[in-house]
Amino acid sequence: MKLKAAYKYILVLAVISSSCEYFKGSDTSDEAEKVSIARVKQTYLYEDDLSGLTSPNMTSEDSTIRIKNYIDNWIKKQLLIDKAISQIEFNEAELDRKVLDYRYALIVHEYEKFYVNQEISKEVTEDEIEAYYEEKYENFLLKQNIIRCLFAKVPKEAPRVSDLSQWMRRYPNSDIEEIQSYCYQFANKSSLVDTLWINFDEIIQNTVLSDIPNKVQFLKNNKYVEATDEEFIYLLKILDYKISDQISPLEFIRDDIRNIIINKRKISIKKDLEERIFKEARQNEEFEIF
Repeated sequence: MKLKAAYKYILVLAVISSSCEYFKGSDTSDEAEKVSIARVKQTYLYEDDLSGLTSPNMTSEDSTIRIKNYIDNWIKKQLLIDKAISQIEFNEAELDRKVLDYRYALIVHEYEKFYVNQEISKEVTEDEIEAYYEEKYENFLLKQNIIRCLFAKVPKEAPRVSDLSQWMRRYPNSDIEEIQSYCYQFANKSSLVDTLWINFDEIIQNTVLSDIPNKVQFLKNNKYVEATDEEFIYLLKILDYKISDQISPLEFIRDDIRNIIINKRKISIKKDLEERIFKEARQNEEFEIF
C-alpha cells in the first residue's frame, strides 16, 4: 500500500472507530499478512504497531490527531535513522548493550516510582521546614529583589483616592480592612497581604515605576511612593525588603524547602529499597559471582 493511501486509510478508520477496536494487535507474526500503514524505504509501520495508541474514552477527533502525529513522528525518526546509518559506522554490539541498559533503566525507574508512591509521606511539618532552613540558610541566596508591601493600581477618576493614599501611607497604623474594601471596589490591581514576600520586579511590571534606574537605591530610600501615568495612580507602601544576594527569608522559600525535603525522602527510599533487595537476595543465595 502506498504511503499516501495508507495515511488516508488510517485516518478514516480512526474517525469511524472512536473505540479504536480496529487497532488491536494482530495474532500473526507473518509480516506478509499485516496491514501496512506507512513505509520508509524498506521499513514498514504496521497496523499492529498502533495497538494501544488510543483508548475507547477518546473522541474520534482526538484519536485521529494522535494517530496522525504518531505516523508523522515515526516517518521522521525512520528517515533520521536511515540517514545516520548511511553516514556513520556503528558498533552494533555496543548499541545493543546501550539499548538493554536503557530498557533496564526504564524498568527500574517505573518500579522505583511505584514503590516510592506507596511508601512516601508528603506531609512536612513546620518544624522540619524551620530546622532545614536554619541548617542550610546560607544556600538560599536571593536572585532578585523582594519586598513585603501594599500595592494598588487605581484609575485616576476613582473616588476618594486621597483617603486610600492616607490609609496606605499610615499603615500599619491604619485599618487594613478599609484598604482592602476600597481596592476591592475600585482598584484595577492590588496586592494587600502584608506578610507575603513578592518579587519587586513583578509588582512594578507595566507601571511607571518599572523605569527606576537603581532599584536597590530606590528600596533603601523609600517607604511610600505614589506615581501616575495618563490613566492610573500607583500607590506602593514598602513594609520590608531584601536585595539580591542576601539570605532569603523563610516565608519566601517555604514551598521550595518543602519540595527539597520530599525529594530527599524519595532518594532515601530508593536507596533503602536497593540495599534491602540486595541484602535479601544475598541471604537467599539468589546470586553469585564466579
